[in-house]
Formats: sequence, C-alpha cells, structure tokens
Amino acid sequence: MESLIKFVQDEFITRNDLPVFGAGDTVTVYYEIKEGGKSRTQFFKGVVIQRKGTGSSETFTIRKISGTIGVERIFPVNLPAIQKIEINKRGKVRRARITYFRGLTGKKANIKERKR
Repeated sequence: MESLIKFVQDEFITRNDLPVFGAGDTVTVYYEIKEGGKSRTQFFKGVVIQRKGTGSSETFTIRKISGTIGVERIFPVNLPAIQKIEINKRGKVRRARITYFRGLTGKKANIKERKR
C-alpha cells in the first residue's frame, strides 16, 4: 500500500519548478486568489520558519511582521495556486526549524545573511 502511495506522489503530484530554500531564508510567495468570478495575484513576503513533511504532504511556514503583530502562513509545496517563489535573502541559521524566532523582537530578530 505504501509503495502505491509513493508511486502516485512521484508520478503526479511533485513539483520541480520551485527553488531550493530552507529555514531562515526570506522569500516572497506569489499565489492566486479566486474571489467570485475574479482571480488576482497576491504575495506574502517573510522568513521561512520551517519545512515539514515529504512528498505531496510537504509544507513550509512563513512568518512576517504586519505592524506590530506577527502573521504566519502555512503553504503546501504542491499547492496549484502558487505561481512562483522568489528568494530575497539567504539566512544563516543553525536549526532546521526556527520556532524560537516567534519570541524575538527588535535586533534579536535579525538573521545574518549567508555568504554565497
């Protein structure tokens, strides 16, 4: 049963057009929103907190500060509404999931840029 699920995920669901990014990177996700009969493109720019899961169930969480309030959004990697992902800045972090980032404010919330 597991091999059948893996076969379907590999053949039909996986996307290869997304760039390689990880925790600590600042990215902009452009995604399509349908309201009634209209559709428009909206973007969400923030820091990737984590990537979770594998295959078709893989997700990534992005956090941004809107005013003084932190806003997080979870995107499935295989979401058809995602048009593109831009990497604005590569961050240097020592963990795969930087959930401690939620409690930081001010200068402590800065992530150093990774050298290329």
